[in-house]
Amino acid sequence: MNRTIRAIIAVIFIGVIMVSAISICHNLGRDWRADVTDQKIYTLSDGTKAVLGKLNQPIKLKLYYAATAATKAPDQIRFFNNYYSFVHDLLTEYEKAGMGNVKLEVIDPRPFSDNESDALRYGLKKFPVTQEENFFFGLTVQTQFGVTKTIPFFTPDRQNFVEYDISYLIDTAIQREKKRIGVLSSLPVTGDDVSGYMAQMMQMQGQQPKPAWGFVDLLKDQYEVSKVEADADKIEDIDLLLVVHPKGLSEQTQLAIDQFVLGGGRTVVMVDPHCLADQPDPQGRMQGQMPESNSSLDTLLQAWGLTMPEMTFAGDRSMSVYAQTNPNASPEKIIGYLNVTNEGMSHDEAMTADLNSVRVLFSGVLKAEAKDGVQMIPLLSTTNRGNSFKIDSPYELMGLNPKMLMDKFSDGSEPVNMAYMVTGKLSTAFPEGIDVEVKAEEGAEPESEGKSAAAKTEHVNPEITEGADCAVVVFADVDFISDMLAFQNTFFGKATAGDNSALLVNAIEEMSGSSDLIAIRSRGNFQRPFDLVDEIERKAEEKTQEKVSKLQAAIEGFQNELNELVQKAGAQALREPATIEKQRQLELKIRDAQREERQIQNRQREDIEQLGSFLRNVNMLAAPAVILLAAIVLALRRGTRRRRYISHSSDA
Repeated sequence: MNRTIRAIIAVIFIGVIMVSAISICHNLGRDWRADVTDQKIYTLSDGTKAVLGKLNQPIKLKLYYAATAATKAPDQIRFFNNYYSFVHDLLTEYEKAGMGNVKLEVIDPRPFSDNESDALRYGLKKFPVTQEENFFFGLTVQTQFGVTKTIPFFTPDRQNFVEYDISYLIDTAIQREKKRIGVLSSLPVTGDDVSGYMAQMMQMQGQQPKPAWGFVDLLKDQYEVSKVEADADKIEDIDLLLVVHPKGLSEQTQLAIDQFVLGGGRTVVMVDPHCLADQPDPQGRMQGQMPESNSSLDTLLQAWGLTMPEMTFAGDRSMSVYAQTNPNASPEKIIGYLNVTNEGMSHDEAMTADLNSVRVLFSGVLKAEAKDGVQMIPLLSTTNRGNSFKIDSPYELMGLNPKMLMDKFSDGSEPVNMAYMVTGKLSTAFPEGIDVEVKAEEGAEPESEGKSAAAKTEHVNPEITEGADCAVVVFADVDFISDMLAFQNTFFGKATAGDNSALLVNAIEEMSGSSDLIAIRSRGNFQRPFDLVDEIERKAEEKTQEKVSKLQAAIEGFQNELNELVQKAGAQALREPATIEKQRQLELKIRDAQREERQIQNRQREDIEQLGSFLRNVNMLAAPAVILLAAIVLALRRGTRRRRYISHSSDA
């Protein structure tokens, strides 16, 4: 056998050995993995493992993905191929962690097949791709007792919450009953509940029923949600009470809330010193009536150890958000519009520990007073540089002037709290009871002369004066859960924005005892804050703030001077050379000041762009640099060994 044949055979055997080694390592290492991400996003959370640990029956996961249709679809649909791989790998982890109780089945529903009929019967959403092909991407969870739960479609905006959605589906599939939530609000958060004749009448009059707020629709997917009337005298048959923007509640309704809390009923309260979602009545405004957009429960809050000062708001320069106050204006920082980051959230509570971003709009300030047997935990707060600011009239917020509000604010030295959880032993807010008017029985005589027999006053004492196991969560803002902050409109419909809705759902699940699901939802938003970039922006802004303010004041002064010149000069005077020259000089001064302001802003952007270029170069060169360094070390080591070998050979 000549040398060429031996070389060919050797290459073949080396190839066989390499393929075999790769196959063996692939099979042996299938379960070997290391998740080095900060939030362990590729590892099932402890909450999911706890949910799977409760399984006492086998369940079947059916993942419907129209892979064939996706190959014929436009780029918008083909994007889902990577998303599908992520979901499929995640479900594979569920199957492994299920210890034999979870079986995964992947289905490609072809046109006119039984699988496509099943997908439609389960309520999965379809998107036509061609005349025959439909695109499906959903999941069903089936138990052996015939319970079926469905995710109709894996929308991109829910990618951060896929694990939560799947675990919630499994958890609700093995539970018999949904928990009941009652919503008490002075705003139409639950929408108009009209049907039949009333709906037809509204359509004939060109009116549309008001839809429910996004968070209510979100809760309806998980709970039984019902409306509690704002004049209720008793609250029962619910597991949790959600009080949203309570304006002018009667003492009787406040007593009902008080008794619900003391009786162990879990409660989430949202009050607001100025709720932008509470739009004033146009007719009332035309008649000169003062709009009331504030809500409070002072009597109840004081009984729980909290106070919320009137017309006082939380502010923080480092958390303030840029926004446009009108379409033609440039974005400006609004001191009351805050993006509360993880720095301002309690790290000891599951409902806030792993959230990244919650936006609030003119949130009030909550102050806590220590009480024996009561634990008071702040949930949302500003940074140490935050502070409160006060306005003199609600009109100051109606015609929003960011500069005027910023002038009212001064940096503080300790955080300002905007949300609290209160637990422990609470006492009634009405120890002396209340007087209520009740309808008198027919034929009853009036109690005294001049007093109507149609109604009489009755004293009502609280049935429960003290509760040992009470729990209340209080937010000093309502807007954070409104559609304008918590949701955004997308191609696929209304989608969550940031962690606002996650915070509310976490609070509800914490209060209702679903701590396993909180641990999953709280890790849903995997966005990492650019702390270094934020710090550079903050320092650059502090460095140039005084100069920019002077330039803006100068521009405003030149503009006012120019306006006065035009107003005072008549048509003839405007054509005079002296007037024209002065007008030209003022316009040049305005342009020069505006140009200098833009140069300052450009320098700020250049600092950030230089940082971005530096980080990009570091990321691109890091791996080659490590490989090059390793090669140099190996070359030096090999050279050293060779020299030693030659030296020993020479000595021998």
